[in-house]
Amino acid sequence: MIDFELTEDHKAIVQTVREFAAKEVAPYIKEWDERQQFNRGALDKMAELNLLGVCLPEELGGAGFDYVALGLVCEELEYTDTFLRVVMSVHTGLNCLTLYSWGTEEQKRKYLVPQAKGEKIATYGLTEPGAGSDVVGARSTARREGDEWVLNGEKMWISLADVADNFLFFCWTDEEKRKRRDHTGMSCFIVERTMKGFTSGTIHGKLGIRAGNTGYFSLQDVRVPAANMVGQEGEGFKIAMFALEQGRYTVAAGATGVIRASRDASVAYANERETFGTKIANHQLVKQKIAEMEADYQMAHLLWLRAGWLKNEGLPNARATSLAKWQATVRSEKAASMAIEVHGANGYSNDYPVERYLRNCKAAIIYEGTRDIHTLMQADWALGIKTEKPARVTLPPHRAPESSAALAAD
Repeated sequence: MIDFELTEDHKAIVQTVREFAAKEVAPYIKEWDERQQFNRGALDKMAELNLLGVCLPEELGGAGFDYVALGLVCEELEYTDTFLRVVMSVHTGLNCLTLYSWGTEEQKRKYLVPQAKGEKIATYGLTEPGAGSDVVGARSTARREGDEWVLNGEKMWISLADVADNFLFFCWTDEEKRKRRDHTGMSCFIVERTMKGFTSGTIHGKLGIRAGNTGYFSLQDVRVPAANMVGQEGEGFKIAMFALEQGRYTVAAGATGVIRASRDASVAYANERETFGTKIANHQLVKQKIAEMEADYQMAHLLWLRAGWLKNEGLPNARATSLAKWQATVRSEKAASMAIEVHGANGYSNDYPVERYLRNCKAAIIYEGTRDIHTLMQADWALGIKTEKPARVTLPPHRAPESSAALAAD
């Protein structure tokens, strides 16, 4: 049986996030965006509300909810601004859920617990100046010296690079395999900002997500204990792909929020703006744009909810998550563009939020797998070239949905 009703817990989360974003962010986001200013206070408030650990077990410092709750939080946050959802993507999706699945008990106690509570902020370092979608094109390395690993390399386009306390660092631990582009020569490490040889910086002049922190970090002979390796030596590529799947899920849900925000802004404007002696809401082509936004929102919303339900059930979900990310992001670009057209010349000004929606949504089409990568992935699954593997992790069921699917549309 499929139940389209949210649980009371889910409804409460939605209400909490909406109130937080409306009070703590919406009144100030235009100024933060103009100044390219990251507001740490908003992140701290998210931590106070336990949003940063929303889907992590209570015994590990989290709120103990499920994947659907994580998606709801991301959609609601990005409805106000993308930078809020980005925090959830890199901290919770890419880093915390990866440690929850692959980390040792010692790593979970030392790193995951304070991260789930928001006492420490975490991010993920895979992309390099010369390697994005081509993961095995990375040049970062690690060499073993006794009970330590010595790490070197630079990561680029890292969200929260100049803010985070802890980092997942992916690099080559086998030089011969690197030369052969054999991904089983890659490994993953936990790096702390305070470690000697660590430096970071912020990238300025971005097209969008200007209220967020995006930058780079560099490791020069950074020594980390052998205990900071996540998983086994040679599992780095698998861990990176697992992490990206969690990130894609949060991006899909967040992009859906952009579609809804574009729709709502267009509806409000259409009902107040008049041309040719009538409200533009009465013009058929304006109605067409709003109708398409509505359809795109409902489709994207159901796609990410289906992926979340599969995750809750411990079922294979890589294909569903990829589809949700691909479709939600491209439809968010479409919705934001149409919203500007509904607003006319006013849409080209930051007096209205729709121009920010369009600038912000472009990044999501690139990161966590470009639209081209996801197009190829979906084709390979449809053609039988690619097969889906079993899910690695299922969250504890103690706060799982009361229904079998818990799918709801706004």
